[in-house]
Amino acid sequence: MKKLNIIVALSLSAFAIVLFYLTAETSSAQMSSKTNTSALAEQPTSKVDFEAFEKLTKEVKEYRKSRLVDLETFLKFSKEKNTIILDTRSEKMFRAKHVKRAINLNFSDFTQSNLAQVISTKEIRILIYCNTNFMNDEIHFNTKVAIENNKSKEELTLALNIPTFINLYGYGYKNVYELSELISLPSGLIEFEGTSVAK
Repeated sequence: MKKLNIIVALSLSAFAIVLFYLTAETSSAQMSSKTNTSALAEQPTSKVDFEAFEKLTKEVKEYRKSRLVDLETFLKFSKEKNTIILDTRSEKMFRAKHVKRAINLNFSDFTQSNLAQVISTKEIRILIYCNTNFMNDEIHFNTKVAIENNKSKEELTLALNIPTFINLYGYGYKNVYELSELISLPSGLIEFEGTSVAK
């Protein structure tokens, strides 16, 4: 009988210990959950400011009108001092083929510090172009067009030139000129460089 009592007592003790640890773990998990919920609730609003960007876009829209240049002017400017050609496509596409003497900064890498490393001063003249300036070379200059989500079924061209111009202006680089013409390739009018360009 004593042995039975001892066994029962030990079993009860073991059960109590297990119950204690389970209760402690549940309590800890609940506290952790409350802490995480509290931390999430305390997060500040993101720095995305659509209204400010919309205001900037309206300002740039008027400014840009006098900054659209034809190919002849684009090439003339490119040979003058204090002028750079900026290609904001991906590094992969830039390496493969780009306008001769152009430099590259991927649009997604635009920051105040990155721009300052590539563009020496805010007074320098910046010439920009993108895929939508060239035709008949879909491998290197694939036009960005959306049709399926456009209710009118008309082509909606999502040119990289536009956000590039807006962001440069927003960062204080206002001496920007954009190539306005569509160049059919191959063309002897403009020179290209890159790993895919025959030497």
